[in-house]
Amino acid sequence: MKLSNPVSRLPKIGPVYLKRLEKLGIAKISDLLTHPPSRYLDYRKTKPIAKLRIGDIASVKAKLNFIRNQYTKSGKVMQLAEIEDTSGKMKIIWFNQPYLMMSLKRKIEYWFAGKIEFFGSDKAFIAPDYELGAGSIHTGRLIPIYPETYGVSSKWLRTKIAFALQVSKPEIVDFIPVTDLQKYSLMDYEAAIHKLHFPENEDEYLNAKKRLAFNELLTLTIRSTYRKERWKENIALYKIKVNSSQIDTFIKNLPFMLTLSQEKSVKEILTDLTKETPMNRLLEGDVGSGKTVVAAIGIFATFLAGYQSIVMAPTQILANQHFETLNKLFEKYKIRVKLITSNTKKGDLGKTDVFVGTHALIHRIIDSEQVGIIVIDEQHRFGVEQRTHLIKQSGSGNKIPHVLTMTATPIPRTVALTIYGDLDLSLLTELPVGRKPVTTWIVPSKKRSPAYDWIKKQIKNEHIQVFNICPLIEESEAETLKSVRAVVAEFESLKKIFKGYRVDILHGRMKPAEKDLAIKRFKEGKSDILVSTPVVEVGIDIANATIMIVEAAERFGLAQLHQLRGRVGRGSKKSYCLLLPTKYDRYVSKRLAALKSHNSGFELAEIDLKIRGPGEIFGTAQHGFYELKNASWEDTKLIKLAKGYADRIIVNRSKYKKLLNHVLGEEIGLN
Repeated sequence: MKLSNPVSRLPKIGPVYLKRLEKLGIAKISDLLTHPPSRYLDYRKTKPIAKLRIGDIASVKAKLNFIRNQYTKSGKVMQLAEIEDTSGKMKIIWFNQPYLMMSLKRKIEYWFAGKIEFFGSDKAFIAPDYELGAGSIHTGRLIPIYPETYGVSSKWLRTKIAFALQVSKPEIVDFIPVTDLQKYSLMDYEAAIHKLHFPENEDEYLNAKKRLAFNELLTLTIRSTYRKERWKENIALYKIKVNSSQIDTFIKNLPFMLTLSQEKSVKEILTDLTKETPMNRLLEGDVGSGKTVVAAIGIFATFLAGYQSIVMAPTQILANQHFETLNKLFEKYKIRVKLITSNTKKGDLGKTDVFVGTHALIHRIIDSEQVGIIVIDEQHRFGVEQRTHLIKQSGSGNKIPHVLTMTATPIPRTVALTIYGDLDLSLLTELPVGRKPVTTWIVPSKKRSPAYDWIKKQIKNEHIQVFNICPLIEESEAETLKSVRAVVAEFESLKKIFKGYRVDILHGRMKPAEKDLAIKRFKEGKSDILVSTPVVEVGIDIANATIMIVEAAERFGLAQLHQLRGRVGRGSKKSYCLLLPTKYDRYVSKRLAALKSHNSGFELAEIDLKIRGPGEIFGTAQHGFYELKNASWEDTKLIKLAKGYADRIIVNRSKYKKLLNHVLGEEIGLN
């Protein structure tokens, strides 16, 4: 069976299991075989029953004498069994697993593995793992425990992985030459896959993990390098002639001074616009660092040269915000900015200089216009196909517009250079002059009531407004009905707590007109508190909102908490962010304390990288980022090693043709 085959080719994996596996990032056989354990249970010790002691973790091969349901005094049901080998007998206890009465057969030998504990005054296995046969998948070895989801247990995964290893073994080919494996001290690919799930000791697991991590990083690096090379084959649809004097005047007339990093980024963008190869630049800046004004200067240069611009945002809320900001910046210059909504018809466009909207709306309407530049905000929220479609549609063949992508999500530099290696990088590292840092407090449950009293005084005395954010309940970018119910419940609760104050609600499942009305009321100061899901993470800019409350703060990644905090502190008044965790263990304490003591998103990204560990950097909030399965973004040594090898492969591509075709796809046809 080929590694590229869908997992549905394996027995008993139908549509229901396919959906469940999707949540674990498993679609192909290769995804299943490289799904890494999060830990192992050590069941390597095998002992006869007579030699087992309380506290032992071991495996035993024994015959099942009987199994029956037994009710406790509280009415709960447990399964009581007795096993026997040549050395003696012992009890086994399971709780609430009545199906075992049918699964386990009397007088048959099984392998049992687990911890020996007291049952009354006797020793017993409590809820052990078990299996029939040689005892090589769920017992008698280092047993992998995997990241799981509802309906997919580690035991189920172990069974499927063992079968997939068996049927796909002939198809596991190593595309890295043996000499290179030796040079970089890497395990053979087939051995690495096997030892990831069946290691005999810790060293084998670590070596397997290193090899699979190297593969991931190498694939990412080669693909981004290749995309960068392919991009250079494009020709700029319009080579922009930059009018330096008018741009200088525009910058001088801004109501604020540009920071040094803004000036540097503007210079890089304007230089790109004059080239024959289209710009492909990422503008990365912290929350409130002034990315929009930098992009606006590029748009202004394009307008002066006689061409149009497109600004694409992931949500209508963010599109509305860009429309308002650009209108203010361009109001003296007769630049016509058009907000495209679901009601916009082709005939309604008139003559437009700047189109602003979401991808779904823009790609239906823009048709062979004179587009000089496309600005894509929060670009990681769009799929590669969406971005490519818009860029190609706005051009002709390999003639395409200049492209500037932006993100307010702080990304550690090593990560950015790997994920976005195909893009030129511009960084905004300072906040604009006069921007006040937001004071962050962690509010334990016992101080919640006094915190609400303080907020009431702030609203009454300072005439300010408040965001109250509830988390998405399910780990998905879509707002589920469960999430909406949680927000509605919080809304009803706060209406009682803040009786006499104006409380409003906002979530992704409201109708567009209802969302617009809620935002409009908040912007106009007609509501005091806006209860919302993280839909406000980007796109709502209200200078009078000075307090950000984040419910269940431990459910958010540091990067998203920092983005939410960035919604306040945009005016002249002192601003605050109140984090209200529902649990407060050592791990949560460390993360939230970092947010309290750091105001730089880039610093927080590095801290989150160290605290959260491999494969978890961005969390579910940062949609679209490449989540590593086996590699760690913190492993800069391995990242550099993979980067060096990738460069060597690209330079000697004829020698590494098979490897390149494997990584990039044979349809590319590299020579």
